[in-house]
Amino acid sequence: MKLLFAEDEPEMSEAVVDILTFHKYVVDAVFDGEEALAYAREEHYDGIILDIMMPKKSGLEVLTELRKEGLRTPVLLLTAKAEVEDRIQGLDLGADDYLPKPFVMGELLARIRAMLRRREEFTPDILKCGNIELNLHSYELSGNGQAFVLPKLEYQLMELLMLNQGIYLSSEDLLVKVWGYNTDAELGTVWVYISYLRKRLSALNANVEIKAKRNIGYTLEVNE
Repeated sequence: MKLLFAEDEPEMSEAVVDILTFHKYVVDAVFDGEEALAYAREEHYDGIILDIMMPKKSGLEVLTELRKEGLRTPVLLLTAKAEVEDRIQGLDLGADDYLPKPFVMGELLARIRAMLRRREEFTPDILKCGNIELNLHSYELSGNGQAFVLPKLEYQLMELLMLNQGIYLSSEDLLVKVWGYNTDAELGTVWVYISYLRKRLSALNANVEIKAKRNIGYTLEVNE
């Protein structure tokens, strides 16, 4: 299991990373909110641990941006604040759990295990549509004995389409959910990436296609 751990106190970060590594987790440690956001966008993690109080961007700001971009990776918040309002805010923003500081390592490990169990229970490792499959861990799109490892944006777009089979999503929806609210990308970028995925599906001899309706959007459907 691969985790992202964002904590700006070096001694705390080192101690936690040592414990997590001992328990067979692979950990990327970062020390501010901007780093956390960049790593979460570029890498695929099974879980993310965010300290709320960090320089450059707070854990809550990072969480808000990731959820707006459609990232569903489980998030555990660490906070030195004990007020109920802070906990409620974090959960309302999309956190899966919180742990007040200071904490004992045993409880942290238990919270991580619980968070990852819930992810495994509710998120399948493989999405299927027709005769193709998308592996959520390896980013691999496969079918008919062939496979491609998709670049991140193609993967996110394909995942979104597979999770909404038969539902038309507008170009605006796709742009926001894949590229984010603050993107400089234009709507035409969506069409470009749709064309990339159509070529992938054709190469796999897939019995599904990305259909378009003018002024409505795109959907993934199995050909009858």
